[in-house]
Amino acid sequence: MPSITPVILSGGAGTRLWPASRSMHPKQLLSLAGEKTMLQATALRTRGLANAGDRCLIVANEAHRFSVAEQLDAIGMRWQIILEPEGRNTAPAAALAALQAAGDDPDAILLIMPADHVIRDVEAFRAAVGAGAAAAEAGRLVTFGVVPTQPETGYGYIRANAVHGNSAYSEVAPVEEFVEKPDLAAAKSYLESGEYYWNSGMFLFRARAYLEELDRFAPDIAVACKASMQDKSLDGGFVRLDEDAFLACPSDSIDYAVMEQSSNAAVIPLEAGWSDVGSWSALQDVSPGDADGNTLNGDVLVHDCKDSFVQAESRLVAAVGLRDVIVVETKDSVLVAHRNRSQDVKALVDRLEAEGRPEKDLHRQVFQPWGSYDSLDGEEGFQVKRLIVNPGAALSPQKHARRSEHWIVVKGRARVTRNGEEFDLNRGESTGISIGDVHRIANPYDEPCHIIEVQCGEDLSEDLGEDDIVRLEDNDGR
Repeated sequence: MPSITPVILSGGAGTRLWPASRSMHPKQLLSLAGEKTMLQATALRTRGLANAGDRCLIVANEAHRFSVAEQLDAIGMRWQIILEPEGRNTAPAAALAALQAAGDDPDAILLIMPADHVIRDVEAFRAAVGAGAAAAEAGRLVTFGVVPTQPETGYGYIRANAVHGNSAYSEVAPVEEFVEKPDLAAAKSYLESGEYYWNSGMFLFRARAYLEELDRFAPDIAVACKASMQDKSLDGGFVRLDEDAFLACPSDSIDYAVMEQSSNAAVIPLEAGWSDVGSWSALQDVSPGDADGNTLNGDVLVHDCKDSFVQAESRLVAAVGLRDVIVVETKDSVLVAHRNRSQDVKALVDRLEAEGRPEKDLHRQVFQPWGSYDSLDGEEGFQVKRLIVNPGAALSPQKHARRSEHWIVVKGRARVTRNGEEFDLNRGESTGISIGDVHRIANPYDEPCHIIEVQCGEDLSEDLGEDDIVRLEDNDGR
């Protein structure tokens, strides 16, 4: 089998899985379908592929860069991350990966995978990749068509005269047609015919072959991506693009831009317990349930409930008499929806965006390069936060013009710098930071440090915003 470079596309926002998934910490960074996050599970299933080893190429949103890197480090993956200033869909993302990979190996074969899919049978997935490798090496653009198990209206379909029903994965068949999401009657006819497959959004092709087809069918995308990579810069494992050049790139999917127009498109059937987890009902379908068909996560107590999904993040959630209902609780929001309407959660997210509400983008706990902060309480003139500073991490040296702060360490140890003086705070110890003090928190120790921070503003609540931070240094590029 030829050498394969795994490419993980991690730019999605997962709006239909709100309130757990938000644009600043989307579903691929969450542990929704197992102990590992969806990104980690995607990376781990590439181990065992030909010469892939423990390396992967990631295309991610600039805002997620530290979370993505931290999660890959935690599972021992070697990574290179191409940073998109703004999402432009999958066709440009794949082009960036192809350009980067081809610079190292002109014959590189790329396995393109979204970061937020579930695949239960990893060995079957690897077998399908292996069976498609020869076709990809020969210049075909291979996509994976999931053998349908039900008349699904939420997926696009691929029509092909392909052979499935065994584990050999011996045939790669030409794509006859790509079909948009059908109505229920059409989906039933597709299932009965045996000629249609769910469009998985995963691909296997030579970098060079994809770029040639992109030049032919979507030259505007090809030109913009090449321009953005021409003046790229390397920052450790991060690849930074020419921002202006990339923002001029049109937005389009691999399917629309290339696959639907190419005569080299081919499909290999996939039977591996696949789901794109595109909604809460889809997540319930791939999650274990109890004897009544309920999926219960967190501190949940139910009575006389059936076929429902209830998830609690921060408190007890109790439910009585539910049927086919989705309930998701986070620290700042609660979603209640009928299972059959779970796709419509996006309409709520659109409304949050129209109203300028922060719940669209941010959780109450906000992740930072050094750890996270969680806003526990606040009124006009004061705010209480819980800071978690990761081992080996440090906040930037900074000062505030309109607020003072008081810190008490409740777990671990912190090293504090205040106006040039450096000292440690142990558990139960505290200190104060006056307006104008130059200060910094660091954690040079082996366990996370938890700090309760009380902020007091001079007059109004806006004195406590993140805009009252004057960073004197910033190694994180903000």
